[in-house]
Amino acid sequence: MFRFLHAADIHLDSPLQGLVRYDGAPVDELRGATRRALEKLVSLAIQRQVDFVVIAGDIYDGDWKDHHTGLFFVSQISRLRDEQIPVIMIAGNHDAASKMTKSLRLPDNVQLLSSTEPQTATHPRLAELGVAVHGQSFANAAVTTNLARSYPKKVSGLYNIGVLHTSLEDPQGHMPYAPCKLHDLRQKEYDYWALGHIHHRRIVSQDPLIVFSGNIQGRHIREPSAKGCYLVSVQADGSTELEFQPLDVFRWELCQIDMTGSDRPDDLLSAFSQQLDRLRSHHDALPLAVRVLVEGSTTTHQELVANCGHWMNELRATAISASSGSVWIEKVKFQTHRPADLQFDLTDRGPMSVLLQFMQECRDDEVLLRELADELTDLKVKLPRELIEGPDRMGLDDPDSIRSWLDEVQPLIIGRLADRRAK
Repeated sequence: MFRFLHAADIHLDSPLQGLVRYDGAPVDELRGATRRALEKLVSLAIQRQVDFVVIAGDIYDGDWKDHHTGLFFVSQISRLRDEQIPVIMIAGNHDAASKMTKSLRLPDNVQLLSSTEPQTATHPRLAELGVAVHGQSFANAAVTTNLARSYPKKVSGLYNIGVLHTSLEDPQGHMPYAPCKLHDLRQKEYDYWALGHIHHRRIVSQDPLIVFSGNIQGRHIREPSAKGCYLVSVQADGSTELEFQPLDVFRWELCQIDMTGSDRPDDLLSAFSQQLDRLRSHHDALPLAVRVLVEGSTTTHQELVANCGHWMNELRATAISASSGSVWIEKVKFQTHRPADLQFDLTDRGPMSVLLQFMQECRDDEVLLRELADELTDLKVKLPRELIEGPDRMGLDDPDSIRSWLDEVQPLIIGRLADRRAK
């Protein structure tokens, strides 16, 4: 029997793009989160007395101007060397862009597998355990070829592990690097595939086990819920058990509040308090960054959207009071509508129905969406950099983003026009 940790996508010292533009954001705490998550990874390996650690790429987060990030990584991996725990790792697309990957000397318990061709790890401890670990690092920051096809066949009589940084068949919003199909992995007849690059953890296949461990620390709202690694236990008969181990020190979550049927704006705060209690309980009171989405058909719609700044601050105050400051409201999005907003007769030619029909046509017509995107080109060069880059950027050239904006602004426009019509 032996045990190992499968981790990936550490993204040490990730800059957390755009974070500073949010008032009250715990910037220093979040910037140190990836370091503390790595410390927890190393401590877990030592506490559970694992036999080795596998890291499936993206230790770093691109190129850096100094070596402090790399030196911190070396200091942590040296703790594993002191416990005689080998580390087998590959370079991912971000590592390939990092000068540190090429210049920093790693402790002798670490083997970084070759980027020129697939390599089988040679650490003597693996031979003692009866394990063969195969992998290939990225040679550059944009590998678009199928690396898996060149991996060696299994070594007979050993437990075979494949380590690969890949988008597989579904990039899930990531770049399609080292793409491959499940068939490519299965035909190697390995016992376990330790995958990286996709930040959402997922067991792709049970037989054989093909696993994305996800990243060890969420860095923005598009990386919600618990993050960590897998503790993999292999029995004498080759059967394998997986146990997810959370490592993150700060989490991102979406809090959806349905105001349908509500006739008092204050109902928003009571509903939020209930949702917040549920989220904090689910995450064991870990510090949270929460995006609040307020939606539904409600007579309070106009009060909410007309005074969104007031209600945003009320929500922040509620979060601080309920959590002693351990919950931060990252953003509040109001997407409610009046109960009568959707009852206009679209068969007449009044201005309201003409507007609704045009917005619906835009949603359904890719050509119109592209034309709108072209109209926004001049605006793009005038916006602050943080609004056009990063995980929460404004996709001014993306039809899907424009379609979502139409969904957001329609209730606001219709609400104001309906109020004018009623006067």
